[in-house]
Amino acid sequence: MGCGMTWLMNRFARVSLAFSALTAVFTAAPASAQVYTQAGFEEYLQQVGNRARAEGVSARSVANGLSGLTINDRVVELDRPQAPDPVGTPFPPFAPYRARHVDSARINGGRNTYAASASVLPQIEQRYGVPGQILIAIWGHETNYGSYTGSFDTIRSLATLAYEGRRRELFEGELIAALKMMDQGVTRQQLTGSWAGAIGNPQFLPSVWLRVAADGDGNGTRDIWSSRADTLASIANYFVDAGWRRGEPWGVPAYVPSGYNRSADNTKLSAPRCERVFERHSQWKTIREWKALGVVPQKPIGDDAMAFLFEPDGPGQPAYLLTSNYRVILDYNCSNYYALSVGLLADAIR
Repeated sequence: MGCGMTWLMNRFARVSLAFSALTAVFTAAPASAQVYTQAGFEEYLQQVGNRARAEGVSARSVANGLSGLTINDRVVELDRPQAPDPVGTPFPPFAPYRARHVDSARINGGRNTYAASASVLPQIEQRYGVPGQILIAIWGHETNYGSYTGSFDTIRSLATLAYEGRRRELFEGELIAALKMMDQGVTRQQLTGSWAGAIGNPQFLPSVWLRVAADGDGNGTRDIWSSRADTLASIANYFVDAGWRRGEPWGVPAYVPSGYNRSADNTKLSAPRCERVFERHSQWKTIREWKALGVVPQKPIGDDAMAFLFEPDGPGQPAYLLTSNYRVILDYNCSNYYALSVGLLADAIR
């Protein structure tokens, strides 16, 4: 579904939730030795219900959300293989990823979706300052423009993953956020999505919906399932919340001269998250400084703009000068290839 668990864990990183020890309400040992029982699951859900009510969730939403749940063994199976690549693992090439994610079908689908959104995009672009093609490209990457949003019961999935215990604080927090969504008018039936809890056209986690989902059509709801305007406004609001800079491109392709000394520009950044992603970025320089070094942008970008150099497939292959707005796309999914392909798809859409 969408970008899978790698996407989910990257999204979780932004909210900086603690990877704390398992709480006393868990009825058995860590995941490797865990014995799951329906009785233990129900006991755990009682504890979750108590916490939810203490956080202001209504008794009705707690009952409607948590009653009758059973463990979903499939989501545990899907979660188990998910782990970041260890340091030192070779990076896969970008070109095959680009071929799969910026292909003619996705480009044509994006252009059609862009045209179909003509009545709502100008207002959203003016309000948030995020180009419409970027919003459409995110939508295309997440759910192929809404054609697949997932069929897993979100609350059941989150409850199972929280009970499983490896990342209890993460999933339990999202479970309670889903109950809070019900208090705000989201129906139990709407809460379906990926196996790991992402929902709607933009594949928001429940806590993200609570924080940034927007009413794009002015009807008083934040419908990221069936409203085009709400979907696009919500993605735009996410980008603004993450620091999108109005009027700045995400990046531009660049010419790098042969014999360029890359070692002089190696990053000294110590990334608190997604270390493998950020270690591939060069130091920041102005476009003027890059030009003085012979690195020339191939599309218009202001000389005072700050950018870093990224060569996903190494010297002699396509290179890019990327701005802080590229980092905003990374905030949506902390993967260089995801963010780069979103930008390239957006350029192809418009």
